[in-house]
Amino acid sequence: MDNIYIDKVLSGDVDAFRYFVKTYKDMGFNLAVSIIKDEQYAEEIVQDAFMKAFKGLKSFKRTAKFKSWFYRIVVNEAFQRLRSNKKAPQLSYLEDSNEKLLEYLTEDVHGERTEKIRSVLKMLPPKEGLVLNLFYLEETSIKDISKITGWTRSNTKVILHRARKHTRLIWQKNIKNHE
Repeated sequence: MDNIYIDKVLSGDVDAFRYFVKTYKDMGFNLAVSIIKDEQYAEEIVQDAFMKAFKGLKSFKRTAKFKSWFYRIVVNEAFQRLRSNKKAPQLSYLEDSNEKLLEYLTEDVHGERTEKIRSVLKMLPPKEGLVLNLFYLEETSIKDISKITGWTRSNTKVILHRARKHTRLIWQKNIKNHE
């Protein structure tokens, strides 16, 4: 389906690009938030990524999926924003973890699952949040995560392992604090 819309955009139908915005904006936003930890900056990052994708569509090689290519742009933009701010993201997730995890456990009443998952991902360091987001929410393979992030497969597996371990530690800490 993506190829049809790519052809339309390349033939001059600029409105056809809305398909990509509608299809990939939410996951792009989730990826950006998992890295940058700030929703306002994440929105800016996704907008910038869409602009770069639109401008670079002519050079897009169709050997890759548009989705992977676009997510790579989002990831690069987010990490570039972190570097340009010359500060690490706020790692308050250790202090705030109990409160946020409790919210995660109790807010399911309203069916806001995505929001809860997002709040848990915000507690993790950028790379860990990103890899968990791609692997579990987007069901992306290790191979595709490596393409999106530019990391080796081994590095991707290591980061995924650390993210799982870190998440488990946060959950265990939360359980102990509420006993």
